[in-house]
Amino acid sequence: MKKLLIMAAMAALVLSCGKKADEYGYTVKNNQIVYNTPARPADQQSMLGFAAEPIEHVRIGLVGLGDRGSGAVERLPYVDDCSIVALCDLYPERVEKGQQILEKVGAPRAKYEYSGEEGYKDLCQNDSIDLVYLAVPWYLHTPIAIYAMEHGKHVAIEVPAATSIQECWDLVNTSERTRRHCMMLENCCYDFFEITCLNMAQEGLFGEVVHTEGSYCHNLEPFWDVYQGDWRMTYNKDHHGDVYPTHGIGPICQVMNIHRGDKMDVLVSMDTDAFSGMEAAEARYGKGKVDHYDNGDNTMTFIRTHNGKTILVEHSVVTPRPYDRMFQIQGTRGFANKYPNEGLALGGKDLKGIDSEDLDAEDYMSDAERDKLMEAYKHPILKQYEAKAREVGGHGGMDFIMDSRLIYCLHNGLPLDQDVYDAAEWSSLVELTEVSINHGYMPVVIPDFTRGEWNKLDGLKLYY
Repeated sequence: MKKLLIMAAMAALVLSCGKKADEYGYTVKNNQIVYNTPARPADQQSMLGFAAEPIEHVRIGLVGLGDRGSGAVERLPYVDDCSIVALCDLYPERVEKGQQILEKVGAPRAKYEYSGEEGYKDLCQNDSIDLVYLAVPWYLHTPIAIYAMEHGKHVAIEVPAATSIQECWDLVNTSERTRRHCMMLENCCYDFFEITCLNMAQEGLFGEVVHTEGSYCHNLEPFWDVYQGDWRMTYNKDHHGDVYPTHGIGPICQVMNIHRGDKMDVLVSMDTDAFSGMEAAEARYGKGKVDHYDNGDNTMTFIRTHNGKTILVEHSVVTPRPYDRMFQIQGTRGFANKYPNEGLALGGKDLKGIDSEDLDAEDYMSDAERDKLMEAYKHPILKQYEAKAREVGGHGGMDFIMDSRLIYCLHNGLPLDQDVYDAAEWSSLVELTEVSINHGYMPVVIPDFTRGEWNKLDGLKLYY
């Protein structure tokens, strides 16, 4: 009997590990959750530093014409060396609305129109398209992206690019096999303050960057109706973890040269109960009609890198609080943060355009000193696009810079600012944080989507 009880306990432990140890699954080893790393198939090659043949004029097919897609239709006509040639949405009336937006901004109507549940397939099969730009619900990101790459198209995907580890690997494998770019549209990497701080970090102003923080803290109460079919509230209701990590993790991974000399090794995630979350769901669906709401009001994730550095990421979308992406950089010589107020605290290094003798890294610079320094270290990309970005807009202009950089690199045959491994690494937190929480806040070893090549590149390089 005792032997049977022991065997039952062991079986329960195996079941508690969640997925079976399949190609994309995980096992528990030494009190850590360890994911399998599938071998790279013989017909695939690394996409690190990949540059495709230059495209003289980038022809764009845009799939998904809701809130984000409509915004892209408004911006892209102002981007050089491209045009929207195809529009696709589930509903034909949205396609017509997209055409009207093009006419309003003085651009020609798209030549090709597609609608219906499988309209995207016809778009992807169209040989007159170079880039498929996806602004669809999360659960459609990976399937449509894969279909597009398999039909010879480069792909740009709204965030997160994937919601599971298998989807992350599917994007990596398809990009490697088809030799097509797969870029996640992480616009926060082009925030004016954040890209300037990236330049400062690369110039050594912060010394050795040892810790960073990022978040997505945004009360979505006014926005739940925007998501067609209620897909976003439903996803939050059914999942623990940081379900929307990329706005926080993306910019700081670039600062820390993740898979370009360092890599994220292990994470631990924990959350609060869903106090406000359950209230929000009941307010939406009716009192007593919601039997669960899994996503905590606040989720915190702690990450340690291979080179001994740390990252904190937070997610909070149901509590009343000011918008906050945190964006903090802590280095051996200085500190920066964007929220609640843009601030720099630096010392011990000669600085361009400012008398640094009296600087003390324990105190913030004055606004005037900060502004002078931000101007002196403005990223070349920001110098190139800032004026037009402020005019065109899109989250203050960072959306326009993101689109412009994507097209610039495709047009000139350059590596993209964000590669498929960024898309996989940043999006992987969706599943990894949930698995950590569901296993009693257990450490999770973060998969290496480069398959051991994370230190092949020497730092992040943006080509211009």
